[in-house]
Amino acid sequence: MKRSADLVVIGAGVVGLALANRWLEVHPGNSVIILEKEDDVAMHASGRNSGVLHAGFYYAPDTLKARLTRDGNKMLREFCAEAGVRVKDPGKVVVTTSHEQLPALETLYSRGVANGVELERIDEKQLFELEPLARTVSAALWSPTTGVANPVEVVSALAQRVRDRGGKVVMGAEVVAVAPGAVTLTNGDQISCGHLINAAGLYADTIAHWCDVGTDYRMLPFKGLYWYGNWPVDQLTRHIYPVPDSRNPFLGVHLTVTVNGRAKIGPTAIPSLWREDYGVVSGFSARELGGVARSFPRFLTSKEHDVLGLIRTELPKYSQKYLVNQAKLLAPSVRPSDFKEKGRPGVRAQLLHVPSGKLEMDFVVEPGERSTHILNAVSPAWTSSLAFAKFVVDGITG
Repeated sequence: MKRSADLVVIGAGVVGLALANRWLEVHPGNSVIILEKEDDVAMHASGRNSGVLHAGFYYAPDTLKARLTRDGNKMLREFCAEAGVRVKDPGKVVVTTSHEQLPALETLYSRGVANGVELERIDEKQLFELEPLARTVSAALWSPTTGVANPVEVVSALAQRVRDRGGKVVMGAEVVAVAPGAVTLTNGDQISCGHLINAAGLYADTIAHWCDVGTDYRMLPFKGLYWYGNWPVDQLTRHIYPVPDSRNPFLGVHLTVTVNGRAKIGPTAIPSLWREDYGVVSGFSARELGGVARSFPRFLTSKEHDVLGLIRTELPKYSQKYLVNQAKLLAPSVRPSDFKEKGRPGVRAQLLHVPSGKLEMDFVVEPGERSTHILNAVSPAWTSSLAFAKFVVDGITG
């Protein structure tokens, strides 16, 4: 079967749907088709993250993440209010575990000020008043605009918004070939299009390479594990985060409050051996294993990151006890026996620049012939999705 559309988007995660939504806002009469290989939306990173609405103070002021996270937080809140999706506002405290982390904490504060984010330095007494379970050494940060929502509910509502605007979200539609102005599906269907946006997450690099785009990049996946607590609802009232290691694009193990008031610990950043590495052998692909094996040595020898340190700290987090005890450094009352319910694991679609061995810290968008490729849309892409979509689509259409 042959079809045509003004725009085809590959991937019905939050980014792909946000892009389709923005396109329909700008071009309300256009035909838009979103292709999703799974049977539902938000089956991967968009539905497996913590649901935290980040404020935007982690990121250097000259990055896309800095430009788009603050606005994305506001836009996503407005969308949720319109769509009837609940947003909870616990706020976030960032705590230190040693005096050596105080300069890094001050860097975060300076970035928040530069990015126009509401952020406050607090002392140990003020921290106790905000979140009695948290502990810090000398100082902490308070971010009142950090929130949380159910990620699946948000993405599902966004998919409905796209449908309401005339877009078609097609499930079970895996793309196997791409050419300028055309895509081919596993069942042989072909769709011609005026423009293609590749928002395929873990497979964005593969599709980009079919278009001879982003050939210096490869996806290097990292697994995120979560554990839920059996504490009473709202015993934890604030998100509690550590000071992150600036050498790596991860925020470290933290405690978060779900929209329903449950306490949650995670995620890890464990190197994955294949892209959909959600279980012991779930989604195993020998070809992907080979690809990771070829790419990992470049990362391992990178001077940009503390790779050996990352491996030493992350691999032990397969142990529930070890992982929960990492959170104990932030909140001493945490006990492994209180966090026995395993959450759905996620896989971070982290982009590696192969020549340098550097993990890309910022969003990466590459143009192609009649196409646009979203190569790196990792956290805080969920928070930033609507602002990110405006940035990308407005850049395409002028």
